[in-house]
Amino acid sequence: MTFEILLEVFLFGIALAMDAFMVSITQGLTFKDINKKKSLFIAFTYGFFQALFPLIGFFLIHLITILANESASEKAGSIIEVVVAWLSFIILVFLGTKMIIEAIKESKKAKEERKETLFSIKQVLLMGVVTAIDALATGIAFHSTNTYGVSLSSTSTIWLHVAIIMAVTFVICILGLVLARQIHKLLKGKEELSSLIGGLILIILGIWILLSHYFSI
Repeated sequence: MTFEILLEVFLFGIALAMDAFMVSITQGLTFKDINKKKSLFIAFTYGFFQALFPLIGFFLIHLITILANESASEKAGSIIEVVVAWLSFIILVFLGTKMIIEAIKESKKAKEERKETLFSIKQVLLMGVVTAIDALATGIAFHSTNTYGVSLSSTSTIWLHVAIIMAVTFVICILGLVLARQIHKLLKGKEELSSLIGGLILIILGIWILLSHYFSI
Protein backbone atom coordinates (compact mmCIF):
# COMPACT_ATOMS: atom_id res chain seq x y z
CA MET A 1 0.00 0.00 0.00
CA THR A 2 1.47 3.32 -1.10
CA PHE A 3 1.02 6.88 0.11
CA GLU A 4 -0.69 7.68 -3.22
CA ILE A 5 -3.35 5.02 -2.58
CA LEU A 6 -3.98 6.28 0.96
CA LEU A 7 -4.30 9.83 -0.36
CA GLU A 8 -6.74 8.66 -3.02
CA VAL A 9 -8.83 6.87 -0.38
CA PHE A 10 -8.75 10.00 1.80
CA LEU A 11 -10.05 12.07 -1.12
CA PHE A 12 -12.71 9.44 -1.76
CA GLY A 13 -13.68 9.84 1.90
CA ILE A 14 -14.06 13.61 1.52
CA ALA A 15 -16.17 13.20 -1.63
CA LEU A 16 -18.39 10.60 0.02
CA ALA A 17 -18.79 12.71 3.16
CA MET A 18 -20.21 15.69 1.27
CA ASP A 19 -23.75 14.31 1.15
CA ALA A 20 -23.53 13.32 4.84
CA PHE A 21 -22.20 16.83 5.53
CA MET A 22 -25.20 18.41 3.84
CA VAL A 23 -27.68 16.17 5.64
CA SER A 24 -25.97 16.78 8.99
CA ILE A 25 -26.55 20.50 8.37
CA THR A 26 -30.19 19.69 7.58
CA GLN A 27 -30.65 17.76 10.82
CA GLY A 28 -28.74 20.36 12.79
CA LEU A 29 -31.23 22.93 11.50
CA THR A 30 -34.40 20.89 12.01
CA PHE A 31 -33.74 19.12 15.34
CA LYS A 32 -34.35 21.67 18.06
CA ASP A 33 -32.84 19.66 20.94
CA ILE A 34 -29.38 18.88 19.55
CA ASN A 35 -26.62 18.56 22.16
CA LYS A 36 -23.06 17.23 22.17
CA LYS A 37 -24.06 13.59 22.75
CA LYS A 38 -26.64 13.64 19.97
CA SER A 39 -24.20 15.36 17.62
CA LEU A 40 -21.65 12.61 18.21
CA PHE A 41 -24.33 9.99 17.55
CA ILE A 42 -25.30 11.62 14.25
CA ALA A 43 -21.68 11.93 13.09
CA PHE A 44 -20.86 8.34 14.12
CA THR A 45 -23.98 6.98 12.38
CA TYR A 46 -23.17 8.74 9.11
CA GLY A 47 -19.54 7.68 9.34
CA PHE A 48 -20.53 4.07 10.01
CA PHE A 49 -22.86 3.79 7.03
CA GLN A 50 -20.48 5.65 4.71
CA ALA A 51 -17.92 2.96 5.59
CA LEU A 52 -20.35 0.01 5.53
CA PHE A 53 -21.77 0.52 2.05
CA PRO A 54 -18.43 0.67 0.19
CA LEU A 55 -17.53 -2.52 2.07
CA ILE A 56 -20.74 -4.17 0.85
CA GLY A 57 -20.14 -2.98 -2.71
CA PHE A 58 -16.55 -4.22 -2.69
CA PHE A 59 -17.33 -7.72 -1.43
CA LEU A 60 -20.45 -8.01 -3.60
CA ILE A 61 -18.36 -7.51 -6.73
CA HIS A 62 -15.65 -9.75 -5.28
CA LEU A 63 -18.23 -12.51 -4.80
CA ILE A 64 -19.63 -12.11 -8.32
CA THR A 65 -16.08 -12.30 -9.73
CA ILE A 66 -15.47 -15.57 -7.87
CA LEU A 67 -18.82 -17.14 -8.82
CA ALA A 68 -18.86 -15.88 -12.40
CA ASN A 69 -16.06 -13.89 -14.03
CA GLU A 70 -14.57 -10.40 -14.35
CA SER A 71 -16.89 -9.49 -17.22
CA ALA A 72 -19.97 -10.43 -15.20
CA SER A 73 -18.78 -8.37 -12.22
CA GLU A 74 -18.26 -5.33 -14.46
CA LYS A 75 -21.80 -5.63 -15.85
CA ALA A 76 -23.22 -6.10 -12.36
CA GLY A 77 -21.24 -3.08 -11.16
CA SER A 78 -22.67 -0.91 -13.93
CA ILE A 79 -26.23 -1.99 -13.15
CA ILE A 80 -25.76 -1.39 -9.41
CA GLU A 81 -24.39 2.11 -10.04
CA VAL A 82 -27.47 3.07 -12.11
CA VAL A 83 -29.93 1.62 -9.58
CA VAL A 84 -28.11 3.31 -6.68
CA ALA A 85 -28.10 6.73 -8.38
CA TRP A 86 -31.83 6.64 -9.14
CA LEU A 87 -32.76 5.18 -5.75
CA SER A 88 -30.82 7.91 -3.93
CA PHE A 89 -32.40 10.58 -6.14
CA ILE A 90 -35.97 9.35 -5.57
CA ILE A 91 -35.62 8.98 -1.79
CA LEU A 92 -33.86 12.31 -1.23
CA VAL A 93 -36.25 14.27 -3.43
CA PHE A 94 -39.23 12.62 -1.72
CA LEU A 95 -37.92 13.40 1.79
CA GLY A 96 -36.90 16.93 0.79
CA THR A 97 -40.31 17.66 -0.75
CA LYS A 98 -42.01 16.26 2.36
CA MET A 99 -39.95 18.59 4.57
CA ILE A 100 -40.80 21.61 2.44
CA ILE A 101 -44.54 20.83 2.49
CA GLU A 102 -44.46 20.40 6.27
CA ALA A 103 -42.53 23.67 6.64
CA ILE A 104 -45.13 25.52 4.56
CA LYS A 105 -47.97 24.03 6.65
CA GLU A 106 -46.22 25.03 9.88
CA SER A 107 -45.68 28.59 8.64
CA LYS A 108 -49.44 28.99 8.23
CA LYS A 109 -50.12 28.06 11.85
CA ALA A 110 -50.06 30.46 14.76
CA LYS A 111 -46.69 30.50 16.51
CA GLU A 112 -48.01 28.82 19.66
CA GLU A 113 -49.51 25.96 17.58
CA ARG A 114 -46.29 25.07 15.75
CA LYS A 115 -44.62 21.78 16.56
CA GLU A 116 -40.89 21.53 17.15
CA THR A 117 -38.96 18.74 15.43
CA LEU A 118 -37.06 16.81 18.07
CA PHE A 119 -34.10 14.47 17.74
CA SER A 120 -35.10 11.04 16.41
CA ILE A 121 -32.79 8.01 16.34
CA LYS A 122 -35.02 6.46 13.68
CA GLN A 123 -34.68 9.56 11.48
CA VAL A 124 -30.90 9.66 11.91
CA LEU A 125 -30.54 5.96 11.01
CA LEU A 126 -32.81 6.41 7.98
CA MET A 127 -30.80 9.36 6.66
CA GLY A 128 -27.57 7.53 7.46
CA VAL A 129 -28.64 4.74 5.10
CA VAL A 130 -30.07 7.08 2.46
CA THR A 131 -26.93 9.23 2.24
CA ALA A 132 -24.70 6.15 2.09
CA ILE A 133 -26.52 4.20 -0.63
CA ASP A 134 -24.49 5.87 -3.37
CA ALA A 135 -21.31 4.77 -1.54
CA LEU A 136 -21.98 1.26 -2.89
CA ALA A 137 -20.54 2.54 -6.15
CA THR A 138 -17.33 3.50 -4.35
CA GLY A 139 -16.91 -0.09 -3.19
CA ILE A 140 -17.22 -1.12 -6.83
CA ALA A 141 -14.61 1.48 -7.80
CA PHE A 142 -12.25 0.19 -5.11
CA HIS A 143 -12.50 -3.27 -6.63
CA SER A 144 -12.00 -2.28 -10.26
CA THR A 145 -8.49 -2.63 -11.63
CA ASN A 146 -6.26 -0.10 -13.37
CA THR A 147 -4.29 -0.60 -16.59
CA TYR A 148 -1.75 -2.67 -14.66
CA GLY A 149 -4.43 -5.04 -13.38
CA VAL A 150 -4.12 -3.76 -9.81
CA SER A 151 -7.20 -2.74 -7.81
CA LEU A 152 -7.25 0.20 -5.41
CA SER A 153 -8.22 -2.09 -2.52
CA SER A 154 -7.70 -5.74 -1.71
CA THR A 155 -9.61 -8.01 0.66
CA SER A 156 -7.08 -7.10 3.36
CA THR A 157 -6.62 -3.35 2.75
CA ILE A 158 -10.31 -2.56 2.23
CA TRP A 159 -10.82 -2.58 6.02
CA LEU A 160 -8.28 0.20 6.52
CA HIS A 161 -9.73 2.13 3.60
CA VAL A 162 -13.29 2.11 4.95
CA ALA A 163 -11.96 3.04 8.40
CA ILE A 164 -10.38 6.13 6.81
CA ILE A 165 -13.70 6.95 5.12
CA MET A 166 -15.52 6.57 8.43
CA ALA A 167 -13.11 8.87 10.27
CA VAL A 168 -13.24 11.53 7.54
CA THR A 169 -17.05 11.44 7.46
CA PHE A 170 -17.26 11.68 11.24
CA VAL A 171 -15.13 14.84 11.37
CA ILE A 172 -16.90 16.48 8.43
CA CYS A 173 -20.34 15.78 9.92
CA ILE A 174 -19.29 17.34 13.22
CA LEU A 175 -18.30 20.44 11.25
CA GLY A 176 -21.68 20.36 9.50
CA LEU A 177 -23.54 20.24 12.80
CA VAL A 178 -21.49 23.11 14.20
CA LEU A 179 -22.25 25.14 11.07
CA ALA A 180 -25.95 24.29 11.38
CA ARG A 181 -26.02 25.65 14.93
CA GLN A 182 -24.59 28.94 13.72
CA ILE A 183 -27.12 29.16 10.90
CA HIS A 184 -29.90 28.30 13.34
CA LYS A 185 -28.91 31.24 15.53
CA LEU A 186 -29.27 33.56 12.54
CA LEU A 187 -32.71 32.10 11.83
CA LYS A 188 -33.90 32.21 15.43
CA GLY A 189 -37.67 32.56 15.58
CA LYS A 190 -37.99 31.25 12.00
CA GLU A 191 -38.03 27.49 12.62
CA GLU A 192 -40.12 26.76 9.52
CA LEU A 193 -37.44 28.48 7.42
CA SER A 194 -34.86 26.04 8.82
CA SER A 195 -37.02 23.09 7.68
CA LEU A 196 -37.51 24.72 4.29
CA ILE A 197 -33.74 25.11 3.82
CA GLY A 198 -33.22 21.52 4.99
CA GLY A 199 -35.73 20.23 2.45
CA LEU A 200 -34.10 22.18 -0.36
CA ILE A 201 -30.70 20.75 0.62
CA LEU A 202 -32.05 17.19 0.32
CA ILE A 203 -33.60 17.86 -3.10
CA ILE A 204 -30.41 19.50 -4.41
CA LEU A 205 -28.37 16.59 -3.04
CA GLY A 206 -30.61 14.06 -4.81
CA ILE A 207 -30.31 15.91 -8.12
CA TRP A 208 -26.54 16.22 -7.64
CA ILE A 209 -26.13 12.47 -7.09
CA LEU A 210 -28.09 11.67 -10.24
CA LEU A 211 -26.25 14.22 -12.39
CA SER A 212 -22.86 13.13 -11.05
CA HIS A 213 -23.61 9.56 -12.18
CA TYR A 214 -24.44 10.52 -15.76
CA PHE A 215 -22.08 13.47 -16.25
CA SER A 216 -19.19 12.56 -13.90
CA ILE A 217 -19.32 15.89 -12.04
